[in-house]
Amino acid sequence: MNNLYSSKISDENDEYPEVTQDDLDRAVFRVGLKPVSSHKQHITILLDTVLIEYFKAKAGKTDYQILINDTLRRVVREELYHRTC
Repeated sequence: MNNLYSSKISDENDEYPEVTQDDLDRAVFRVGLKPVSSHKQHITILLDTVLIEYFKAKAGKTDYQILINDTLRRVVREELYHRTC
């Protein structure tokens, strides 16, 4: 058994160990050979000018793109929550 995995190799398939949450927590995500520091993807998106101005004004000294990301994440989370109710 490879010492990199905290879990044991399953009886059903001797080639692949079962991946645990502990394994995922220790995982290093990479693009090519370069480690990725976050689970974010760089994209180009066209937004209405009034939306950009709104988020820039609301963000103040912080990055308005972070505020847009946080807002989208909150809306998606709320939508998913309401679907399960």
